[in-house]
Amino acid sequence: MFECLFLEDQVSENPYARRILEAFPEVPVRNIRKIEDVFGRVKKPYLQKRTNLNLFIGRKEGRLVKEAPDAYGLEGEPHYYFIHAYNCIYECEYCYLQGYFNSPDLVFYVNHDEIVNSMKNTVLKNQDSKRVWFHAGEFSDSLALSHITQEWKVYWDFLEDTPSAMMELRTKSVNIKSILQLNPIENAVISFSLSPAEALRRYDHKTPSLKGRLKAIGELADSGFKVALHLDPIIDIETLDEDYSLLLQQITQVVKPEQIEYISLGVVRFTKDVYQQFKRNYPESQMQAAEFVTSFDNKVRYSRPHRLNILNRIKDICLSAGMAEKKVYLCMEN
Repeated sequence: MFECLFLEDQVSENPYARRILEAFPEVPVRNIRKIEDVFGRVKKPYLQKRTNLNLFIGRKEGRLVKEAPDAYGLEGEPHYYFIHAYNCIYECEYCYLQGYFNSPDLVFYVNHDEIVNSMKNTVLKNQDSKRVWFHAGEFSDSLALSHITQEWKVYWDFLEDTPSAMMELRTKSVNIKSILQLNPIENAVISFSLSPAEALRRYDHKTPSLKGRLKAIGELADSGFKVALHLDPIIDIETLDEDYSLLLQQITQVVKPEQIEYISLGVVRFTKDVYQQFKRNYPESQMQAAEFVTSFDNKVRYSRPHRLNILNRIKDICLSAGMAEKKVYLCMEN
């Protein structure tokens, strides 16, 4: 999978780092002082990830837990995200990572104890809140390589000791092995991004199939784990209503509506820089024909009347399938 492993000197004896190195015994290792000395210093095209990926292993510094933007999760509770990795093995045409970093190479941070301590301090700062949310998967996929990184046990220990902390792992992966090795707990949610099968075929390259994701959702729910859904990004096509009606039928065949913690709905959106990268990377994409505008938050997406029409139609489909209205929210629409 990787051409070279870059290892920061300061984590050379870290047990998580050693485990990652052991997973790739034949890949050459290069020791470096800091990830930032190498990663992204020379711009590497996003689509080079198809043929040439490196992996960086190091210590995350600076702010380890950051406040999430408005409408990132259910209203009424504080939301934060933490960064344990950069970049993703999957390739989705709408992915904002294609314009975020100067490189598609993967970065794994291994100072999980420090991240957990920052989460503990964040909970203390929010003592007036019944629950404080922490989200993983903002800059990577939470589960895609979790059988190698094996970090979630330390976060589970924190959650078991801190009932007011809620954690969401966002994923498109069917790699649930590392989660099934843990105990189901009330304050951890595994959330899956889903789109109709045809949209996945068109836009989600190298990702698990809809059938595979649904199977993983059902297996987790049957094992007692909390699950949630992100119907995001929604990309407008002529058969939108029929496609999402079928998708909700397929969802409710593997998990009961009352077992789903929440569903977020969001239309496809780009920053201006990512939109330019998307147009260069995927000139034949069917999304190129869409009428996008710059919206209130400087994101490039459908006009507000158009996207609210789409979101309300999909929300009605969710409610018709038995989803509770209080569990459905519009992502990034405040």
